[in-house]
Amino acid sequence: MPKTSTDLARQVLNGPTMGTRWSVVFYAPPETDVRSLRADLQAAVDQVDVQMSTWRPDSDLMRLNAAPLETWVPLPAQLTEVLDTALKIGRLSDGAFEIAMGDAIAAWGFGPAPANPQAIRAARTRRRRPSFETLDLDLPGLRARKSAPMQLDLSGIAKGYGVDRLTCVLRDHGIARALVGIDGELRALGPHPDGRGWSVALERPDFTTRATHSVFELHDIAIATSGDYRHWVDVGARRLSHTMDPARGAPLLDGPASVTVLAPSCMQADALASAFMVLGEAAGRALAARLGIEGLFLTDTDRSAGPA
Repeated sequence: MPKTSTDLARQVLNGPTMGTRWSVVFYAPPETDVRSLRADLQAAVDQVDVQMSTWRPDSDLMRLNAAPLETWVPLPAQLTEVLDTALKIGRLSDGAFEIAMGDAIAAWGFGPAPANPQAIRAARTRRRRPSFETLDLDLPGLRARKSAPMQLDLSGIAKGYGVDRLTCVLRDHGIARALVGIDGELRALGPHPDGRGWSVALERPDFTTRATHSVFELHDIAIATSGDYRHWVDVGARRLSHTMDPARGAPLLDGPASVTVLAPSCMQADALASAFMVLGEAAGRALAARLGIEGLFLTDTDRSAGPA
């Protein structure tokens, strides 16, 4: 006899990853080996961090960053997959999503070291070519080669990929109803046992308070939000977002307050939310329509507005 919703027990697991925490809410039979599941979930996100972190000098990504030009560098399969998706979204967005912004991210103090004025000047004046033109991937051979100097940073896509990896672990353990998250990147696996979608609140893009703007119900879909109101630097009277503008080599100016994207995978949603921030509302909506992706753009007027 198939399991019914009353046969399933609610469980909550979480752990550290990428400077924050992952979390999983799921429903499973009472006999589920929760200890084994938690260990596998933690191992999955640990693997993402080991491969893709810029805070770990020995990560596979930093090994690629340090490699000489025109040299093929062997890479693990997961990192190769993320780089491939990042380059494809970079091309689709005409360079709005750009992973070769590690020098600017570090210069402005969004990495392990504090902001450095000299590095900021260098990042702003550097002539850049998009990474989809200067990073070659050999997918069957699991290797990459740089043809121009670059410092890759996957902060706009790695957490979303981590959510996808957590979802894969749950499926491998036979779990079909769950909500998975790392920060604002979330993915729903199946419906809630009550038959409805998983309720997820979207924050109003406010710098000082935390309030709900709207609520989504998710069913087998991922959601990610990129905004200017959680990570920023103050320069004089201006507050600058952590989202980098590839055209300036510096924090984005005059972008949306936040962009929320719904997509089949959290890796896609994460990267597209960043791309739409850089593109702005008009161009971002046009690209979303072309891709058949849903996006919600909030502006400065939404900071003080009540719930939608």
